[in-house]
Amino acid sequence: MAARRGDKVSVLLPTYNERDNLPLVVWLLERTLRSSGTDFEIIVIDDGSPDGTQQVAEQLQRLYGADTILLRPRPKKLGLGTAYIHGMKHATGNFIVIMDADLSHHPKFIPEFIRKQKEGNFDIVSGTRYKGNGGVYGWDLKRKLISRGANFLTQVLLRPGASDLTGSFRLYRKEVLQKLMEKCVSKGYVFQMEMIVRARQLGYTIGEVPISFVDRVYGESKLGGNEIVSFLKGLLTLFATT
Repeated sequence: MAARRGDKVSVLLPTYNERDNLPLVVWLLERTLRSSGTDFEIIVIDDGSPDGTQQVAEQLQRLYGADTILLRPRPKKLGLGTAYIHGMKHATGNFIVIMDADLSHHPKFIPEFIRKQKEGNFDIVSGTRYKGNGGVYGWDLKRKLISRGANFLTQVLLRPGASDLTGSFRLYRKEVLQKLMEKCVSKGYVFQMEMIVRARQLGYTIGEVPISFVDRVYGESKLGGNEIVSFLKGLLTLFATT
């Protein structure tokens, strides 16, 4: 199902050391969105990757055209939230898709997000690994337990009314994402969780689409012990302040 006439989707792709994954995810995005009749642009926000990701992005822009691939690099790693803000400044779409550039999120689900948004006129459509036929593939038991545990703690403490709080594959109305970015103060992995919690506080509607999350093929996960500690601190802060 195509987006409504006049609708445009801006896909934000923050990158750091994703030179091997970026050509594949861009190819999948271009093929999927063009075949579904969606008006779109892809905005690559590279944070000074030392592996040459920006040079690969420049080659992709030459291949697909500057109207399709927009490059908005930054000089160094400055965080996910600020990458979204930076990308939104240059987005011309009225809907924003946020997703990982490491092939964990398959673009084939984006037309389903668009369909879901149209059906319920939702402000946000979130991909969920923990509902319907959604799932996680390629993770070891430890990583699955960390993710499930984080999601369970969040559900118990915050009762957000959404099944997957730590996922980062979502579609937003542009003005809704802008408002949420003004309200959110968290950094790191707790940022995605706060976005949903704040959305509920502000009365925004949230639809969900089951997705398959596949562990990255190339490169290394950026989740470490420091991120887990930061997540727990952020969770407790949200619990105390919301």
